[in-house]
Amino acid sequence: MVKALVSACSEVTVRPETATDHDAIYHVNAAAFGRPAEADLVNALRRDNALSLSLVAERDGQLVGHIAFSLVRVADEQNAFDAPALGPMAVLPMHQGQGIGSLLIEAGLAAMVEQRAKIVFVLGHPTYYPRFGFVPAQRYGIECEFDAPAEVFMVCLLQEGALQEDATRRHAVVHYPPAFHDI
Repeated sequence: MVKALVSACSEVTVRPETATDHDAIYHVNAAAFGRPAEADLVNALRRDNALSLSLVAERDGQLVGHIAFSLVRVADEQNAFDAPALGPMAVLPMHQGQGIGSLLIEAGLAAMVEQRAKIVFVLGHPTYYPRFGFVPAQRYGIECEFDAPAEVFMVCLLQEGALQEDATRRHAVVHYPPAFHDI
């Protein structure tokens, strides 16, 4: 469990999700994205046993944020391996801009380090995620299976040297769990 002071008056606690959080997690994701697709995605990942980590943020007893990680398959012509991918990450609209998303990402990445992950992928906003160490995956010759602009598909190296920065020698594609194909 992670506790941090996010604003001068309210403490936020980040902890693993429990079964009693599922409805609130659905609400947070639907409200944050303004549609149910990401909330349905989290439920599908949970149903498929594809969530490798799911954390919630609580403030004053209310669930105000959520972050999910699932495993993706990274494959090139010769090799394949699994790696975690962040997403979705959501904060209730009235609590956005207060550092809760940053707290969730930092706690999630710290948990990935504890789980000995070497890299983490994200499909996300190109000006938000770089502050956490994410860079375009294209730099390492890795692309997403989805038709996404190169600047929004990023990777964070949790271990120095985890990927070689030579895109001319590698061409790998990241494949997401089936539930991602429905959004």
